[in-house]
Order: sequence, then C-alpha cells, then structure tokens
Amino acid sequence: MKGKPVSESRTTMTEVVLPNDANTHGNILGGKVMHLMDLAGAIAAFRHCRMPVVTVSVDSLRFLHPIKVGQLVLLEANVTRAFTTSMEVEAQVFSEDPLSGNRIKTSTAFLTFVALDKDGRPTPISPLIPETEEEKGRYRAALRRRRRRLREAKETGAKR
Repeated sequence: MKGKPVSESRTTMTEVVLPNDANTHGNILGGKVMHLMDLAGAIAAFRHCRMPVVTVSVDSLRFLHPIKVGQLVLLEANVTRAFTTSMEVEAQVFSEDPLSGNRIKTSTAFLTFVALDKDGRPTPISPLIPETEEEKGRYRAALRRRRRRLREAKETGAKR
C-alpha cells in the first residue's frame, strides 16, 4: 500500500458558540467540545484511509481554557500515525474572539480510529508519511502512546 502524507488528512472546522451549546456559566459544554473533536478526528481519519472509520479511544483530553458564548471554536485535526488497521489523530481546539481575532488553544486530545471494510470488519490502511520535523516527532510519540494504550487495555481486561 502506498503511504500518504499528513497533509492529506488535515482537517479544519469552525463553529460559533451559541447559547444552547453552553452551561450556566456561559461556556461551551465539555461534551459539545468532545463531540466536535470526535467529528474533526473522524474526518481526518477518513481522509487518510478513504474508508468508514469508528472511534476506538480518546486519551490525553485536556480542557485548558473555557470558550464563551459568541466566540468561535476552531478545530484542527490530522493523523499522527497509521498502524495496521488503526490510526491516531491529534485534535486541537482554539477559541477565537470574533472582534479582535485573538486565538487561544483551549483543548487537545488524541483519538484512535479503526478503518472498516464493507462488512464492518477492521481493514488494513495506508501508512503515514511524516514529512516535517514536527510531523516526525508526533509520529514517534504516537507509537509510545499506542504502546501505553495497549498496555492499559491489557491491564484492565479491555477488549481490543
């Protein structure tokens, strides 16, 4: 299978935070942020393999800063490494003040997706080709995270 560069999976999304997305403090709900991260991550994974994908895990999810009603939510996601049938995607979330344009990183997470064939079974995917030094660093770190995830799944008896 021919490898694909990280740039083929790169995904960006933008939404405005509306009152129905917010908690009683006027901040976007954490669950809404997680939903958007899952969507952006799934699109990035789909772009890499061009097959249906399902979310297997989310880890290292961090909420760094709140996002207020009326602000923009910007999401960036791309595949960091492809394995046999699965791939890790890094998703980053930023808030943007629509009047000033100031941006702040508000959330990050790593999501794992598995590609499915027409029968809904895991299927092999193309390898990822990291090109820049930053992409190569993320690629190496993805293997360490994967090993940790698999070790933790084994320790807890989670089905893999």
